[in-house]
Amino acid sequence: MNPHEHLIPVVELILAAANADKLSRVILSKPANKDIIKAVVTQRTVSGRRVLQAETFTKDGKAYHKNIDREDGEAIFDLCGGFSQINIFTSAKEAQFSLSKKGKALYSGIDAARRSLSVGDTVKVEGNNRKKNTVLCGDEEFLKVLGICDANGRIHDKKQSKFRQINKFLEYVSDCVPFLREEGTLRVLDLCCGKSYLSFALYHYLANILGREVSMTGVDLKADVIEYCSQCADTLGFSGLNFICGDINDFACEKADLTVSLHACDTATDAVLKVACDARSDVILSTPCCHHYVTERLSCPEADFIAKYPILRNKFADAATDALRLAYLEKRGYDVLAAELIDPSETPKNVLLRGIRKKGFDPDSVEAARLSERYDSLCTFLLKDTPYVI
Repeated sequence: MNPHEHLIPVVELILAAANADKLSRVILSKPANKDIIKAVVTQRTVSGRRVLQAETFTKDGKAYHKNIDREDGEAIFDLCGGFSQINIFTSAKEAQFSLSKKGKALYSGIDAARRSLSVGDTVKVEGNNRKKNTVLCGDEEFLKVLGICDANGRIHDKKQSKFRQINKFLEYVSDCVPFLREEGTLRVLDLCCGKSYLSFALYHYLANILGREVSMTGVDLKADVIEYCSQCADTLGFSGLNFICGDINDFACEKADLTVSLHACDTATDAVLKVACDARSDVILSTPCCHHYVTERLSCPEADFIAKYPILRNKFADAATDALRLAYLEKRGYDVLAAELIDPSETPKNVLLRGIRKKGFDPDSVEAARLSERYDSLCTFLLKDTPYVI
């Protein structure tokens, strides 16, 4: 007896789509092995031979590749058997398989996807290493609605940088998925969301690729932008995504799972971090923009040898501001990381701040008091009598 008998319709669809050259990709999530984040299967040409290439991503930041013959159903069974959710994207349709908590197999769109193989366009198959795998393919419907790509799925020249930026941000989100709760509706915030390219991409990734229930709110001050984003969400049928016009300083959320912010200007980033911490967000991802507050108020004689040169003063203030923000997250109970969002040649606004909420952190503990004292002393060292805004 096949131990993965419930996967027969899934494997049959994958093999049929691949042999018809109409398999775009397969995303496998909710792994049994908790050291694994996800796996992605795509078609590739290796040494003149068409194969299915499985790329498995692990929590230690590594990716492992395995090439599978398009006729090797047993290997596909073995791969799929390690995951309880599988999303299959053909050139015309999408299908999904998932296992409930009680082990019941749930199928969606399998038959429709099989039927579409007779009418869908063939998929262009790249040679191995010719094109880097990205979270988004570039032809997603929300990219068309937002004007990032044309009706044929071609990314507009002026939007190439934005598309790379969104993909890279989603890679960081993917790395953080293990720190989000596995069941229930994910509460997600995008603060200072602006035109919300990121909001739509993040919602698509969580809801459509990972198959999670999502309640997501974008907040921004610009009424016309919020109206535009709300209309786009309605057009796309993104029912779990809504937008609020307002000041994030007045916004509150009782509990958030994930809070993101892309290029909130100057002290708006600090407001974002405070709202996220107050909401006990399990994951925080923020890319700051502008650092005027510290630049204008820097008062640190020990750093005068840097600060007396305007260009170096700006660079120093940028780094010092983001270091203060990480210290603030630490005092609020987060493990922190600073990373480059994309290639620095793309934009100078390139630093990503990440916070992962510690389990069982006690705000009244000795550790919390030490971290709070450290943060305060750093502010005093850099700004003397000028209080920092967080």
